[in-house]
Amino acid sequence: MTGLAAFPGTLARTFVAGLVLAVVVTVMPVLAAAPGNSLVVQSPWMRKAPGVDTAAVYMVLRNTGTQAVTVTNVTSPFANHVMIHETTHEGGQSRMRMQETITIPAGKSVAFEPGGLHVMFSGFTQDVSVGQKVPFTLVLDNGDEVKADALVRPLDAQ
Repeated sequence: MTGLAAFPGTLARTFVAGLVLAVVVTVMPVLAAAPGNSLVVQSPWMRKAPGVDTAAVYMVLRNTGTQAVTVTNVTSPFANHVMIHETTHEGGQSRMRMQETITIPAGKSVAFEPGGLHVMFSGFTQDVSVGQKVPFTLVLDNGDEVKADALVRPLDAQ
């Protein structure tokens, strides 16, 4: 016997269920959330030029809960300074301003993307390269933390 016919009924179903689960977990987008918390970090990534001491992290923060969630701080063992910034365009000029907090309304998402909100890393404590994952932690106003890893992408990534 070959294939699934070699397995008795229950064993075959268990094998197929395990295989399906493995495929689903492999294909799912990168998500992070704190246990018991409604904030989900979707597909965090960064661009970092070699030899440059700053980089921006982009992602989508999704609040799956029924109450607003407020991010008050961001930390990372890979950088001395990590801050939330927002780039705005006024009178033909771009300006970047630090944001003390970001609130994600219940049931809504906030996009961190090039030309808008982003998490700025500066003072890198170690080198990072394309394909590497850089850990960071979002600190919420209630004291909860949401950990995630930003995938380092090439400089031309969007």
